[in-house]
Amino acid sequence: MADVKVGLYVYVEAKPGKEDEVADFLRSGLDLVQEEPDTVAWFAVRLSATGFAIFDVFPTDSARQTHLSGQLGKALMDRAGDLFSQPPSIERLDVLAHKLP
Repeated sequence: MADVKVGLYVYVEAKPGKEDEVADFLRSGLDLVQEEPDTVAWFAVRLSATGFAIFDVFPTDSARQTHLSGQLGKALMDRAGDLFSQPPSIERLDVLAHKLP
């Protein structure tokens, strides 16, 4: 079982008319994080008609930082002005408990 200690919660709000593009963008992120061995779990979710989030967890803070500066993090910031009504909200989390396979 993987030991995770830290995570990220990233909230984004789609610009009007960009909801499907945001959903497709987040789905495509899975291919990028598959290449990151220290991204233990990664979820892209839809919270409302325009609200989306990413939740992911890592074994160390350095793994979390590597993810933030990786391909998906760069793509998220590159597309932010086009897709999102405001800059992404990125929260760094400490994992207190978890259940992973």
